[in-house]
Amino acid sequence: MDESQRHYAAYVLFNQALADHLRIHSTDLQCVALLDVESGPVSTGEIARLTGLTPGSATRLVDRLEKAGLVVRHPDPADRRRALVALAPSARERIGAAWELPGQAFGEVLEHYSDAELTVIADYLRRAAEVGRAQADRLARES
Repeated sequence: MDESQRHYAAYVLFNQALADHLRIHSTDLQCVALLDVESGPVSTGEIARLTGLTPGSATRLVDRLEKAGLVVRHPDPADRRRALVALAPSARERIGAAWELPGQAFGEVLEHYSDAELTVIADYLRRAAEVGRAQADRLARES
């Protein structure tokens, strides 16, 4: 548990440093990172769910990201009243350039593990993320 807490604290510090380097808010960076791993454009409601923000805060986040040129809105083909949000191509380039050296460093850490060990690590990270989301939901309900 101690190492998990150290890892979380170090990653929060890294995330803030990367956001500062990119001159964006850390929440904006997290949203961009989450959009990068989605298979396609998502609704603002889905961004609210992914980030834990209220729908109104998620809308303001998307407005801010759009103004900064990091996301684009597309009409939802299934519902013309709704827009879907995707990363702007320039955002991938900008974030990718800033992530290049850190990504290599994190990749070098992973090179020390076998495929079987990486499977266990990925399983732990997936399960820990599920617990984190569930606990965040629980805390939000209790507030």
